Amino acid sequence: MKLFFQLIVLCLVAVAVAAPPPPTYNNYNAEILRYENDNIGLGNYRYAFEQSDGTKQEQQGELRNAGLENEAIAVKGVYSWIAPNGYRYTVVYTADDEGYKSEIEEAPGGAPPALVASLLG
Repeated sequence: MKLFFQLIVLCLVAVAVAAPPPPTYNNYNAEILRYENDNIGLGNYRYAFEQSDGTKQEQQGELRNAGLENEAIAVKGVYSWIAPNGYRYTVVYTADDEGYKSEIEEAPGGAPPALVASLLG
């Protein structure tokens, strides 16, 4: 009887060790749900993507002072992701002749899409 009990325990340990680990953010394979790209390499551009793991990004660039010595691209965008703690972090940023500026928001479950759209203009 003791041998039978030891065999059962050994089988249970073998099954537990052989089980695959639970999915985490490090080994999760996210799928691309949406991808947009409007960029011919000259002047203004826009791109956006969204993944199945909740990661999103949108960015648009505008050529300013075309043909002048101070020609530059002004960029504004937003990106967000869901952290392991379940909170959605959203970063809204601009980069132009005044430098890079960003704001980060932390919200349980994510920021409302209307808020993100209003920040992008």
